[in-house]
Amino acid sequence: MWFKNLAVYQFSKPFELDSMALEEKLKDQLFRECGSQDHCTYGFVPALGAKTEALVHSANGCLLICTRKEEKILPASVIRDALEERVEKIELEQGRQVYSKEKKALKDDVIMELLPKAFTRNHFTQAYIDPIGGWLVVNASSFTQAEELTSHLRQALGSLPVTPPHVAELPSYKMTQWLRDTGMPSGFIAGNECELREPGDEGAEIKGRRVDLSSDSIEQLFAEGMVVKSLAMTWIDSLTFTFHENLQIKKVKFTDLIQEKLDSVEADTLPERMDADFSLMVLTFRELLGQLFGQFQ
Repeated sequence: MWFKNLAVYQFSKPFELDSMALEEKLKDQLFRECGSQDHCTYGFVPALGAKTEALVHSANGCLLICTRKEEKILPASVIRDALEERVEKIELEQGRQVYSKEKKALKDDVIMELLPKAFTRNHFTQAYIDPIGGWLVVNASSFTQAEELTSHLRQALGSLPVTPPHVAELPSYKMTQWLRDTGMPSGFIAGNECELREPGDEGAEIKGRRVDLSSDSIEQLFAEGMVVKSLAMTWIDSLTFTFHENLQIKKVKFTDLIQEKLDSVEADTLPERMDADFSLMVLTFRELLGQLFGQFQ
């Protein structure tokens, strides 16, 4: 249940659907398994897992949803070998050369023949809507993965008025200012990992682990014009994470302080435990996101 990588979006208009209304909307985009000729299928599944039925789970004013993606696995080498065998057979039996246009058509035929025999793999993506905070948070390590979910959510709802969080200052320069000049904002402590880069698309990059970010060597890199690309942080003893200049939050880990709060909650079943996790997580993230992105206004 605990989200580890956050792709964060901000609603430009209030989200007004409750859990029941959202549930009805998502039914138009339900997941179905791949058919014999499908490369991939994508849709919404129960928010708390296969042993439950609700597509939406609500707690502390937030709405949890989940998608499932099923893909057929067809390695390029398998397709290439089958195509070469098909081409060789035609050239031997018909005494002619197979050219690129025909090879493309043959490749399509090969893929369609191999699809029913292919193995499948599944990937689940969770997200939640926080109408109170005005956030849509996707548990995704890349915006490509997050955009798959937001695209299907937009199809289900008809519209999805979300944008990346508004920032008045570039995160890279703001994080550089924290380390070089002003110090970290209240509630945040810099970790011992960061990534620096030179301005510009072709600029050099340096990754530092287990480093003293206040050292003379880091200060020298700042003096040479490098800025912070990503920075590890701790927030009010509740969690650690790495914040990136593209506004992604990665490597989220909750501290013992959060675990102690969870241990005090009685939960006999897995859905009850997931509900407790979700309830505490969204309250924590609501406060974190407000404080973190508030630094860039």
